[in-house]
Amino acid sequence: MPSTALTAAHPLKDVTASDSALRRFLHGLPGVDAVGLEGRAASLGTRSIKTTAKAYAIDLAISMVDLTTLEGADTPGKVRALGAKAVNPDPTDRTTPTTAAVCVYPDMVAVAKEAVAGSGVKVASVATAFPAGRAPIGVKLADVREAVAAGADEIDMVIDRGAFLAGRYLKVYDEITAVKEACGTSARLKVIFETGELSTYDNIRRASWLGMLAGADFIKTSTGKVAVNATPANTLLMLEAVRDFRAQTGIQVGVKPAGGIRTSKDAIKFLVLVNETAGEDWLDNHWFRFGASSLLNDLLMQRQKLATGRYSGPDYVTVD
Repeated sequence: MPSTALTAAHPLKDVTASDSALRRFLHGLPGVDAVGLEGRAASLGTRSIKTTAKAYAIDLAISMVDLTTLEGADTPGKVRALGAKAVNPDPTDRTTPTTAAVCVYPDMVAVAKEAVAGSGVKVASVATAFPAGRAPIGVKLADVREAVAAGADEIDMVIDRGAFLAGRYLKVYDEITAVKEACGTSARLKVIFETGELSTYDNIRRASWLGMLAGADFIKTSTGKVAVNATPANTLLMLEAVRDFRAQTGIQVGVKPAGGIRTSKDAIKFLVLVNETAGEDWLDNHWFRFGASSLLNDLLMQRQKLATGRYSGPDYVTVD
């Protein structure tokens, strides 16, 4: 797997040498044609997926889910139940893939790690004062280190949107690189932009490149805690960014849309976006994830429908 760090010899390394250099680079990126972007996303969403391909897509989508609980009322029992569901999503059909990961707060990482032990399911943890990100850098780094020490395989951090929107790009860059360092060699880093708060597609494109330049292993749309989360258009834009970044650097970065993706039909539309924009190399849970919980239930219902020809009763899946 290629390193996510730019080497000193790479020409893009110079763009992070100073705040002014980084600003020139980010504001020199091509402007986004909003009408064209939304039109292409809508057009790709109309692709018809037939039965055999649909069955494959549903299993692929299940394997890409980060099964998530991020509530103040989370208990060890709830996290253990979530872990059991991630490992064995459909107890009536052992051919069902496991999910990619379970995603929890740092204080629940050890519980989640025990619940999925031996399964291959990763444990992801939100950190850096999720979801607002309003905390001193020392607190954010302590948050990350605690999660990694407890066994987190992945860290989902939030950027300082206030700094980004104020044009303080180097501050955001430095914070991401510090978090990346705190992840060490054992945890992959997902960088959350909260696209609903960035206001424009141009800002989403700039944030995508900023995150990748700073060493993100994944770029992620949202926390799922605001009104506007993942959309086909903003995800398409981020997929274009990772495609173009790899073309320039040789470094592959994953994409994670999160929030608002609830049905199998929606998930398949996103998989079409991946295939048609970034390419088949990203059709794997090492490079693409869904931040979702209710999505898994619909995927399981649709999978059972394809297998038996009928929908199961309401007690077929657990209510998360």
